Amino acid sequence: MVGRMTTNDVQVAIIGAGFSGLGAAIKLKQNGVDDFVVLDRGQNFGGTWRDNTYPGAACDVPSQLYSYSFELNPDWTRSYGHQPEIHRYINDVAVKYNIEAKTRWGSDVTRAEWNEDENRWHLEVTRNGTTEHYSARTVVAAAGPLCEPNLPDIDGIDSFGGKIIHSARWDNDYDFTGKRVAVIGTGASAIQLVPEIAKIAGRLDVYQRTAPWIVPRTERTYHRAENWAFKNVPGVQKLMRATVYGLNEVTAFGLTYSPKALKPVELVCRGNIAKSIKDPELREKVTPKFAVGCKRILRSNNWYPAIARPNVDLVTDGISKITGSGVVTKDGTEREVDVIVVATGFHVTDSPMFETIIGTQGRSLAQAWEHTGMQAYKGTFVHGFPNMLLMVGPSTGLGHTSIVYMIESQLNYLVSYFKQVRDQGITRTEVKADAQDEFNNSVQHGLRNSVWLTGGCASYYQDQNGNITTLWPGFTFNFRRITKEFDIAAYDVERADATVSA
Repeated sequence: MVGRMTTNDVQVAIIGAGFSGLGAAIKLKQNGVDDFVVLDRGQNFGGTWRDNTYPGAACDVPSQLYSYSFELNPDWTRSYGHQPEIHRYINDVAVKYNIEAKTRWGSDVTRAEWNEDENRWHLEVTRNGTTEHYSARTVVAAAGPLCEPNLPDIDGIDSFGGKIIHSARWDNDYDFTGKRVAVIGTGASAIQLVPEIAKIAGRLDVYQRTAPWIVPRTERTYHRAENWAFKNVPGVQKLMRATVYGLNEVTAFGLTYSPKALKPVELVCRGNIAKSIKDPELREKVTPKFAVGCKRILRSNNWYPAIARPNVDLVTDGISKITGSGVVTKDGTEREVDVIVVATGFHVTDSPMFETIIGTQGRSLAQAWEHTGMQAYKGTFVHGFPNMLLMVGPSTGLGHTSIVYMIESQLNYLVSYFKQVRDQGITRTEVKADAQDEFNNSVQHGLRNSVWLTGGCASYYQDQNGNITTLWPGFTFNFRRITKEFDIAAYDVERADATVSA
């Protein structure tokens, strides 16, 4: 039980300082809620764009969509943003709105527990080796799904005598020049970092479990005239943003409703392979055996050329174990290496953070979702966890466009919620179980024909029960529509002077 003695009482505690946490802080401030704190274990804003500093780190969503709509960035240098530029943008926005004054860096929230008697959340925070306590009327959990690195469960990995680096915890001081390197994984991070390491490594072994579908990366540098127009000609950048949004939204139809409509995308991907890989055996290895879109579609122009380099070997035999000096595959082959790069993604549907958030009846998020998988109402509120909003929660992820659009939709819902809390003197808000069930049933119904269920693959989109609990079905403007206003009828609420079921 979290101690009742606290060092800080606030109206709102925001956990996380990435796109969603920063956005929540800005919108609260703009709407007259100034009694809040942002808690983040890092040292600056950016979330996953602060943590992922591996070589080649970049976004696979066009830069025109990868910013807040209320704070467009006319200074993008390229059509797809790279990590340093995105990280800089987020911190520049934070400076403009003076959010750092409300932020406590190096703050790891180890426990957040609902106190039924007080209608408040009590938080334990580890900071600089000491434990601090916070009490908050409302918690905005904005840690995001891409914050907890997923280390592979491979026999003997702890015995490896060389260097092990996770892509999300990169060691920028380590010199890969001439080294024998093993990269485990061929997902979004791997296809960006492998081409960079391949240029300098003595030998590079890439361990692939499943080949991804990869489309060419149509990236270009913006001309100075374009940046000038973004800054000085009203509406130009908004028009470009709207155009890019519309073109990306078309893909949602194929992903969700008619996977056959993605056939042109598959042909583009196959053409990308044919152009870059001449060896028939290697071409067979890199060609996926599932429908395009079933796993995340990746963008790269240099992955296939890197795999075809003479110092690179694509290994498709499963890993049996790791020894003190190398990696052993199931065929018995041992390849000695100096460093292992783990590019195996994140704990998305089973984040350790779920264990630290304790709602009513002493149940954690992990326990609440143990049998049903991740569920929330409109991706934001969870039954049994009053006065808590999840940012980028269940069923808000995307396979075709910018997550920032979904974040801003949730921010609309957040603002509407706080206005009603203020205007009606609400002290406790909990989504009704039947409202949450009805919403999640509709989401699963919307996914029934999607490529994620019919495409013949396994991915982090699915939980242990085989349900797609991470993705929004269909067009994002539908999510924007249902989150425009806080629909209080779906909630049980208590007010300062009485208990009322809305």
